[in-house]
Amino acid sequence: GADAEAKPQVAAFTEALSALFPEVEITARPGHAVVTMEPDVADTVSAHAFALARQHSLVCYDPVRDLVHNLGPLGVYPEMQLRTGDGLIIVNPDLGLVHDALATLSPQNPFLTLVNFGQHFLQVSPTATGYELEFKDSVAGRMLRTTIRDLAELRRCFAEYAAGDHAFRARHVWVVV
Repeated sequence: GADAEAKPQVAAFTEALSALFPEVEITARPGHAVVTMEPDVADTVSAHAFALARQHSLVCYDPVRDLVHNLGPLGVYPEMQLRTGDGLIIVNPDLGLVHDALATLSPQNPFLTLVNFGQHFLQVSPTATGYELEFKDSVAGRMLRTTIRDLAELRRCFAEYAAGDHAFRARHVWVVV
């Protein structure tokens, strides 16, 4: 609100983002900043805004996707990426964001992937009766697929994967793709 305590991190964030994207409108307030951008640059600007917010110890809210980017907790894989079918790419996403982003799967957002490049990934796509879940072990050159009906179980699988626990693989019947 208007009476929020001034945060120097907001000014530093605003300055850094403005230096990268001088054409983007940034309205700085004492306790927060509002970034307004054209749809054609939203994915690029947003990715930088999310990263800069984290660098400046700020929480970031994405009103288009209705997602909050918290500072933590993070997964165990350095440089893990969250990628969605609607263009969202986040390096080192917080686990709450992964949890919430799974609820956005739809025809407009047809997949969500957590990628550890050169190692493995976990990817999901919605189906008429649930979710198609794929795990790829890039080192072994093997892709596995299963079907999950329940969003809570899907969230559990992604939380385990991000935490370095592959127990989800033992709970489901997988086919080699």
